[in-house]
Amino acid sequence: MGALDEGHFDVELENGVKLGCPELGGEELPDTSAIQDAVQVLLQGLGEDVNREGLKKTPLRVAKAFLEGTRGYRQYVKDIVQGALFPEVGLDKDIGHAGGAGGLVIVRDLNLFSYCESCLLPFQVKCHVGYVPSGQRVVGLSKLSRVSDVFAKRLQDPQRLANEIASALQNGIKPAGVAVVLQCLHIQFPASHTSKHEDWVKIQVSSGSGAFKDEKAGVWGDFLSLLKFRGININTDSSGKSWCPSRSPSSPTTCSSFGSLNPRMVTAVTSIIRSLGEDPSRKELVGTPSRFVKWLMNFQNTSLPMKLNGCTIHKVDSLPNGEANGEMEQIHSELNLPFWSQCEHHLLPFHGSVHIGYFHREGYGPSMKSLLQSIVHFYGFKLQVQERLTRQIAETVSSLLGGDVMVVVEAYHTCMISRGIEKFGSSTATIAVLGRFSTDSVARAKFLDSISEANGG
Repeated sequence: MGALDEGHFDVELENGVKLGCPELGGEELPDTSAIQDAVQVLLQGLGEDVNREGLKKTPLRVAKAFLEGTRGYRQYVKDIVQGALFPEVGLDKDIGHAGGAGGLVIVRDLNLFSYCESCLLPFQVKCHVGYVPSGQRVVGLSKLSRVSDVFAKRLQDPQRLANEIASALQNGIKPAGVAVVLQCLHIQFPASHTSKHEDWVKIQVSSGSGAFKDEKAGVWGDFLSLLKFRGININTDSSGKSWCPSRSPSSPTTCSSFGSLNPRMVTAVTSIIRSLGEDPSRKELVGTPSRFVKWLMNFQNTSLPMKLNGCTIHKVDSLPNGEANGEMEQIHSELNLPFWSQCEHHLLPFHGSVHIGYFHREGYGPSMKSLLQSIVHFYGFKLQVQERLTRQIAETVSSLLGGDVMVVVEAYHTCMISRGIEKFGSSTATIAVLGRFSTDSVARAKFLDSISEANGG
């Protein structure tokens, strides 16, 4: 269970009554010039043309996303809680452990997101909050979500986030106790351009105050049992687990292949952190600019080499009328090829799987999967949009295999979560069809069915 540092929050709860930041995109948009200037430096450091279509408005979009994602620095718990406490006569004070209105109150499955303080990439949070009312008063249940969101919308670490939510609620509503459990998911970094996609980094943390300060207290058992009603099984023992992949020795953000980092890019990220309302000299943030730049350098603008992953690229002539020497070309597919990319609109990662269908004779191309995976990696590791990624893969494969190609890309976009949708599990799919696939509905259906079957559909 997390320890509480209540002193800091006592000060925050007593100071400032201005709630939140203006709606981004409105007339009172906070000044974004410093962040926009910094993003231009980052784009130039990647070898990009900041004036090309698709990137012209990226600095402003990134600034808006960062400001929206860290609006918690401009919000105060006191403003949320005051006026949301309601008298509720219930049990006598000396009956049961609850006092006041009596009984444990919990809100489950709050979808939050936060920015990792170690790498500046967003991570997902499933938040469960409970409290034991006291003083014959209860708080509006929506306020538990809003208070949690205030602290999620800052540069965070999971344990600190849990501690801050618990401490703020304890100080703000004066209950008999507060419990917070967080299930956090951080995007896993590929170890290299050719690495297989790994799952999310997962961690569960908890924090408690008052009646929940003792992690062995019976009220914790009640809290966890109420989570189990919804099929939520919590194991809060996360000791020894590494959280942010940027601190892993195998992460691309810590490899030495980039050589010395561009100091202007590092300074630009430091400027972004300062513009968000944080102190870049805080010990947890000191190495963050370098880690973010190292991650970003994976997506430099490069040209397609003649060899990818040891596979020589050569064109394969298509067979006339789909057959030769009595052998009919058949539909073949390479499914679930992993990819990573970086959204050029918001400089946030997206990842997923690519499925490629094509015609060829049985037995042709023993190294085809390796070649296709190399093409996917090449186009993935750039500043991209999913539609262009799908088209580029299809056109390149078509030029090599004779023109009859179908490509499906399924992806998860962190920018969708961080820009306010906050619906975990949402995904996007795009399709490109060339040659026979564009006119043969039976071939398209056969290929799509193979994807469904491969994924248990």
